[in-house]
Parts: sequence; structure tokens; C-alpha cells
Amino acid sequence: MSTSTVSKIKNICVFCGFSAGKDSIYEEVAENLGITLAKKKIHLVYGGGEVGLMGKVAKAAHAGGSEVLGIIPITLANLTGPTIGEEMKVDNMYERITQMIEHSDAFIALPGGFGTLEKIFHIICWAQLNIHNKPIGLLNVNNYYDKLLSFLDDVVEQGFISLALRRMLVSATSEGELIDLLQGFSHEPDPSSSQLNWPTSKSFLRVSKIMITQARKFKWR
Repeated sequence: MSTSTVSKIKNICVFCGFSAGKDSIYEEVAENLGITLAKKKIHLVYGGGEVGLMGKVAKAAHAGGSEVLGIIPITLANLTGPTIGEEMKVDNMYERITQMIEHSDAFIALPGGFGTLEKIFHIICWAQLNIHNKPIGLLNVNNYYDKLLSFLDDVVEQGFISLALRRMLVSATSEGELIDLLQGFSHEPDPSSSQLNWPTSKSFLRVSKIMITQARKFKWR
């Protein structure tokens, strides 16, 4: 089966909690990730604002010299405080995730809640469908994702996802190790969707915007 290697990573999108969590180690790791991104001259894409783990990683990356892009829906902008670095305001959550994919070469999830999980699985689903081949990783600090990773292994055993798809999600316990894994990642298409051909990323972004516009016009009967 053919694989494709992702080129050198210049921009990483980080998903993480709107809150800081109960254990101070989460804030520490978020800050260390931002510092590491800056040292490696990797720019940050994130969900905007200055609160929680999102704010920690953005402030650290920006202070270290990384360019930072916060992508945030207009409705949420007043809840999260000022965005660190450059801000892109979008109309809705679907446009947000589409822009995040467009502007990123790889994705990292720190500990977080439903929003973090939704985004990381959204990204994996699109990789499964061969829409993109960008690497995806969990920063498994404090054993936070142990049960999720075990669950995914069981899903493979039960036959609901392939081993190739499971391997699309890498994990590590330190930010440096995880970034190295993402840098060396080779995308192996899921056998069920390896022949799917989608528009180029810019065309796909335009198609997504058209879908959003059409959805707004639709009225339920």
C-alpha cells in the first residue's frame, strides 16, 4: 500500500481546554508546548482568546517568537478575551474547523473537554476519508488520554475501524517527542477510502463555504 510523507511542519494547530483543569501540570505542559513550538520555529494555529490552556500555549509561543493565528467564531469572541497574535473571526464552528485545517500542517490535542474531542475526531474522520493527510497527535500528559487510546484499540479489535486508521492518531507523553513523531509521520490511507479523490484544499474550502451558505438558506418544513 502506498504512503505519503508530510513535508516539514511549519504550522501546528493545537486543540485544548477552555479551562485550565484541576491539576497545575496541564498549564505547565501547555506553556512548555508553546515554548517548544517557538524553539523549533513552528507557528501556532489555535482557537483564539487568552483563557484556559488555549491562552497558555498561545502566550508562550508568541513570547518565544512564533507567529500565532487565533481562529474564533464571532459569537465566542466576547467570552474568551483578546486573541494572542493575529485573529481571524469566522461566522460559525464549521468554518472555524475548515480554516484550521487550511492553515495547519499538523494537529495536537492537549487535555480538554467535548470541544477538544470533537475537533480531534473531526480531523481524524477527514483523514479517514482521504480529504487530507496531515498528522494528528495526542499529548498524553498525566495519563489523560490512556482510557481513550485503550478504547480506540478495542474499537479496532471489534472491527469498527481499521488498524491503518487507528495509526493515524499518534501519542506521546512529552511535547518534544510528539512533535518529532508528527514530523516523521507517513500517512497510510484507510483501505476503504484510499481511492477517494477530493478537490484541492483551496477548492475544498470554497466548497465548504458554499455548503454553509446553502445551509443558512434551508428551512425545515
